[in-house]
Amino acid sequence: MGREALFRQSIFDTLRRSAARHPSKLAIKHLNHQWTYAELYDLCLCIANGLRERGIQTGDRVAILSRNSGTFIATRYAIAAAGAILVPVNFMLNTEGAAYILKHSGAKLLFVGSEEKKLAECAAQSCPQLDELIWMENFYGDDTPSGFSSFKSIISEHRFTGEPDLSLRVPAQIIYTSGTESAPKGAVLSHEAVIWQYGSCQIEAEIQESDKALHALPLYHCAQLDCFLGPSIQVGGTNIVTSDTSPENLLTLLSSEEISSFFAPPTVWIALLNHPLFDQVDLSKLAKGYYGASIMPVEIMKELLRRLPHIRLWNLYGQTEIAPVATILKPEDQLRKPGAAGKPVIHVETRLVDDDGNDVAMGEVGEVVHRSPQLMTEYFNDPEKTEAAFSGGWFHSGDLATKDSEGYITIVDRKKDMIKTGGENVSGREVEEAIYQYSGIEEVAVIGLPHPKWIEAVTAVVVAKKGRTISEAALLEHCRAVLATFKVPQKIIVVDTLPRNPSGKILKRDLRQTYSDSFS
Repeated sequence: MGREALFRQSIFDTLRRSAARHPSKLAIKHLNHQWTYAELYDLCLCIANGLRERGIQTGDRVAILSRNSGTFIATRYAIAAAGAILVPVNFMLNTEGAAYILKHSGAKLLFVGSEEKKLAECAAQSCPQLDELIWMENFYGDDTPSGFSSFKSIISEHRFTGEPDLSLRVPAQIIYTSGTESAPKGAVLSHEAVIWQYGSCQIEAEIQESDKALHALPLYHCAQLDCFLGPSIQVGGTNIVTSDTSPENLLTLLSSEEISSFFAPPTVWIALLNHPLFDQVDLSKLAKGYYGASIMPVEIMKELLRRLPHIRLWNLYGQTEIAPVATILKPEDQLRKPGAAGKPVIHVETRLVDDDGNDVAMGEVGEVVHRSPQLMTEYFNDPEKTEAAFSGGWFHSGDLATKDSEGYITIVDRKKDMIKTGGENVSGREVEEAIYQYSGIEEVAVIGLPHPKWIEAVTAVVVAKKGRTISEAALLEHCRAVLATFKVPQKIIVVDTLPRNPSGKILKRDLRQTYSDSFS
């Protein structure tokens, strides 16, 4: 392998080094199962060897379709140890969406959680390149269904002793974004990019060895996986994992496990505050609170700080393509700069530019563009979109923002009308395309409107064809049949015409303003 091995820095190496420093420290706890760092390291090496015994080579794609679990985490690091590429799949997608990711990525193996059995079986039918479906729950003693291989069978009796020849720029994972088209894009992130991002989180969000973190948001999403779990593993923190995001479960775990660090989108924080158990459990150890995916309503932030006066809050903003944190609003600025996305993290350089790539003046709206070692390498098998995203030597985020005199960035819009509802990205165009399949639709504009629970609610403003009427119930039923649940509109608004600018473009901003109180 030569001298290159001296400079190793893979995602698996971050676990290896923590296991060497903290062998007997609790690394992962999920339900009644737990692993020290040494135990997790050994398990990952045995799974990695099992992957190699099944023919998985450096650069092969291995997918996970599962809710949060200890086996999800072990498999994630084993994939990195074997030199393969992780492809996490959103378990809330419909069959078509999951199949697209599996087929487009060329995944050879699919690890499946128990609640995703039907989705995996249906999606796999159109993915002939899939060699095997691995039943992840078998590790805990469950029977293995027909058509699946046992998770225990993937665990080799021997540890993986080889070291794949990985340069820093070798892909570690392909994370599929919702994008603004119906077909999602696969952001290829190298080991180097992800680990640079770990450093940004550790420094700017103060992720430390002494933390005891609760990981409740889905690990298929890069926010929980790479902003919190990965950095915590690298520094040797203790990690409690759950797939149950009900307020009762979260509040119970926050108290019983004496959690000191917790991330959730504003929708989850709101649910916790509104639950009667909030004032009955001991949350005195909860010192660090993180939120992202959407802006925390100012009144909710004030209430959270009033009811948990000892907590410090961080707002993390970014996107998948930058692994994913780009800016952070720190605790001391939460009330001073409410609604702001903060300043660029230590490893990210950010500008706001006009359509010609020139910097906009202070206070003016411009597109957010970045330069950073955290950035993706490319969109998988999509050179045209890759070239467009990196035009002018900067990555174009598609988000619109302003910057104040102190350098704080505030996101004001999505250039391509991305809707963020309950922490999930929804492409307005994708929903529009689904609605256009419904008979009787002349035009449709899908927007996000303020919502007390979901922060933004997917809303469809539709115009009926001449002589036709639109049944809201029937249209929603159609949407449920063709879209993932979180993409289905919360409301259908029927109008005579849609507002346009002189060039004929639909003015979605006007629609958001007109119907801003729809969910009040």
